[in-house]
Amino acid sequence: MQGAQSIVDTQSVPLNTDNSASVSGHPAIVDAFINMYQQLNKDNLFLLSQVYRDDICFRDPMHHVEGMEALTHYFANMYQNVTHIEFDIKEVVIGADNQQAALYWTMSYTHPKLSKGQLINVEGMSQLKFSDKIFSHRDYFDLGQMLYEQVPFLGGLIGLLKNRVAK
Repeated sequence: MQGAQSIVDTQSVPLNTDNSASVSGHPAIVDAFINMYQQLNKDNLFLLSQVYRDDICFRDPMHHVEGMEALTHYFANMYQNVTHIEFDIKEVVIGADNQQAALYWTMSYTHPKLSKGQLINVEGMSQLKFSDKIFSHRDYFDLGQMLYEQVPFLGGLIGLLKNRVAK
């Protein structure tokens, strides 16, 4: 199975992780994070260490991962199972202390066993905490929208339940 392709096909270049403000006005580590996710694929997972500290704590609705080795393994598994993934960053909100950020995004991906291989869009938010690099990354998204609703039969059942609860 082929791994996911990044939406930007560029040569890997060192990411600017200096915490000074960048052209966008965000701390440079935030721009480096966004840039990394535009490039990231199964062949360049070394980019993770350019924005994350070795003691990174990563959490999403399905996983809690601690440490760079575990995070790299998590991404390697993810990229092995998807055929396309990209993130469209909609908004970035920087904390008053300039040491945390909230990024609102849409993830678009395809998986051969979900939604008949069609493109799936998931809205979400990432909370990042950082000093020189990111030490905490927490993703918030609707797991049903990402996974459960894309599975044959189960997706229909969830839709039925949502309609019943809405009445």
